[in-house]
Amino acid sequence: MASLNVGNLGEFLREQRRTAQLSLRQLADAAGVSNPYLSQIERGLRKPSAEILQQLAKALRISAETLYVQAGILDERRSPDGAGVQTAILTDPSLNERQKQVLLQIYESFRKENGHGGDPDGDTAHRSDDGPDDGPEDGDHPHEPEADGGPHAT
Repeated sequence: MASLNVGNLGEFLREQRRTAQLSLRQLADAAGVSNPYLSQIERGLRKPSAEILQQLAKALRISAETLYVQAGILDERRSPDGAGVQTAILTDPSLNERQKQVLLQIYESFRKENGHGGDPDGDTAHRSDDGPDDGPEDGDHPHEPEADGGPHAT
């Protein structure tokens, strides 16, 4: 997971605000944050939460994902795999920031462990060549004898 890049986020926000021809006060009002807090974000002094980034994105009429990428919360999307899960975690109001970061780290570690960290096809459903058999597959019944009376018959 990328580290939080607060300085570049602030520069990006300032550029987007100026492109939208909004004053600092206008954007702060539209996003529902205080003027001093937004100023501190733009100067790279404060780290906004995913919710604040979402509010700022809405006020600027840009995607929240764009700000998540700028903030280093979300890796730039190369393909749609995993993006829905990451967005759902980041935008869930019932989770605090620490919980969101931990969930994203766990999710990414599982994806990498399963060989899908940067896999463009995003197929995480089933792989038959990923190592030893660690349990019954669909149709296997571990407690039934083999039909042919082979070495696994009981």
